Amino acid sequence: MLAAAAGATFLFAGMRGSPQALPREARGATPFDGTTVPDLARNLAARPHRRRSNPLPRALARLDYDGYQRIRFDPAKALWAGTDLPFQMQPHHRGFLFQDRVDLFEVSDSSATPIAYRSEDFYFGNVTPPPSEDDLGFAGFRLLFPLNRPDHFDEVCVFLGASYFRAVGRGQVYGISARGLAVGTAEAAGEEFPAFTSFWIERPVTGASSIRLHALLESESLTGAYRFDITPGESTRMEVEATLFPRRDTARIGVAPATSMFFFAPQDRNDVEDFRPAVHDSDGLLMLTGGGEQIWRPLANPRNLETSGFQDRAPRGFGLLQRERSFVNYQDLEAAYHRRPSLWIEPVDPWGEGEVHLVEIPTRSEIHDNTVAAWSPRGGLRAGVTMPLRYLLHWGEREHGDGRLLRFTGTRSARMGADGWRLFVLDTASFTGTLPEVSLTATSGQLRHIVLRPNSETGGLRLTFEMEPGRARLVELQARLLRGGMPISESWVWRWTP
Repeated sequence: MLAAAAGATFLFAGMRGSPQALPREARGATPFDGTTVPDLARNLAARPHRRRSNPLPRALARLDYDGYQRIRFDPAKALWAGTDLPFQMQPHHRGFLFQDRVDLFEVSDSSATPIAYRSEDFYFGNVTPPPSEDDLGFAGFRLLFPLNRPDHFDEVCVFLGASYFRAVGRGQVYGISARGLAVGTAEAAGEEFPAFTSFWIERPVTGASSIRLHALLESESLTGAYRFDITPGESTRMEVEATLFPRRDTARIGVAPATSMFFFAPQDRNDVEDFRPAVHDSDGLLMLTGGGEQIWRPLANPRNLETSGFQDRAPRGFGLLQRERSFVNYQDLEAAYHRRPSLWIEPVDPWGEGEVHLVEIPTRSEIHDNTVAAWSPRGGLRAGVTMPLRYLLHWGEREHGDGRLLRFTGTRSARMGADGWRLFVLDTASFTGTLPEVSLTATSGQLRHIVLRPNSETGGLRLTFEMEPGRARLVELQARLLRGGMPISESWVWRWTP
């Protein structure tokens, strides 16, 4: 299903090759246990990275979006179809943007058996099918589960393109993506795109509510062994355990990277002519620091590439959220942006010192993912020093973080005239009690007319203020609500640039 990855088009330019196909005569079962993929990754990391070549027939290599969409896997041929097992797996064909081969294996009874490619398992539309004897392999796969009703297998997650994957909770549609790892995002030297090159999918038992899969990650700088325990539900939960094996020193990596799209919203329309009030897969970055501060940073579509770093030690979690859930704020029946999942990342083991690195890239279209958020550990990776990782991914509507803190639910901003002043309007969730104090700061410029009042229409609070930047080309704003000097709200932060 191309929709699972089409939004990240601009990021796929750096995809790397994958392992050579197994010869057909060697396709028997081999022993498999929890050490198999880590041992493989460790051994590969001891050798120079070799870009693998696995060319496609011309007709598939030159497919456009529509042509690729016409290639469909036959659902009757899905792995575990026709059994009483609660999961099914359907491979994705190679072609269009997804040309690198990914090898798939089924794990059962401590053995791994390669999943064979057969062209007859696919419908090709008006594309000429490859010869039946060709062993083209796959581009990725999707997992299905009775997520929304017990008599139908719904697509729960998809792994397709480099190390990208997506998932949904109950009643949702695809939006934000995750990746296995990011290397050098927004760096002047260019970004490296590690790729999952092989997957081992464990056969679930009857009645299972979760499924386990293993993945091998490869790139010039490193290899990685990943294990995913995936539990579909109201929020779909992934427990990720990984070990990275660096070949060389790498100054900046992004752990648990989230990749999303932000085109425009009331706080940042950038003169877009569109009938819709907002277009985005995510509207803000939420971070819960190791010290307990909760930071909410509404996203922007800047005129120039912008990077922000939220430094911390042992963060409790972060993620790109779709906080606005009302259809009336999008008015898009087809894209259903109000049903896009939030992605919350929660460390299991302490992550030490580093920063949540936020990258915002200008875009003039909603087809491009232009926002990346990831944890960047201080010091990066050192050659030969392994890095173990454990974290949780939560895909759904549930709002994570500190539920005791008042949330900012809306941000709006507009120019007030030719004298440089801007009006900011912030709304909060429902609130009762006496009005709290306002803490508002700006790194440059002037602030005036700071007013906090009840919003009788929403039951929350509305904070308004005006800001004039002076000669500054960048102003960092922060607002919090306090009682007795103690915060009762999260910290709203905003970066203004001309």
